[in-house]
Amino acid sequence: MHPLLDTVTRASRRKEPLGEFRVGDTVDVHCRIKEGDKERIQIFTGTVIAKKRGHGAINASFTVRRIVAGEGVERTWPIDCPRIAKVEVVRHGRVRRAKLYYLRGRVGKATKVKELLEHNPAEKAEAVEKAADKKG
Repeated sequence: MHPLLDTVTRASRRKEPLGEFRVGDTVDVHCRIKEGDKERIQIFTGTVIAKKRGHGAINASFTVRRIVAGEGVERTWPIDCPRIAKVEVVRHGRVRRAKLYYLRGRVGKATKVKELLEHNPAEKAEAVEKAADKKG
């Protein structure tokens, strides 16, 4: 890579990581909105339908979709966008696809993604013991 291009790429990267999220997760994206001389944070809540890695880390982006007043709204942000304050995962989704573009053609409850239930092995063993105690 050319040294000048490498310098510009390193300078435009995020200082702190955005957070771990996957396709299918429901997330809150905290965006900085500038209105005049004031700056405020607006939260966009939706399902991550795509994560694109791009050609190198600088071009990576993600797309979030939500339904507003019966109309689908999608927003795409670069991973290293300075306007994004943070991304919070509300719930993890259980999906078997890398891109969820099929959600664009769905309406109503069909747009829901099933929740991924992650069990702690200790909690699972405890639940099995409780069930055994109830039986016997």
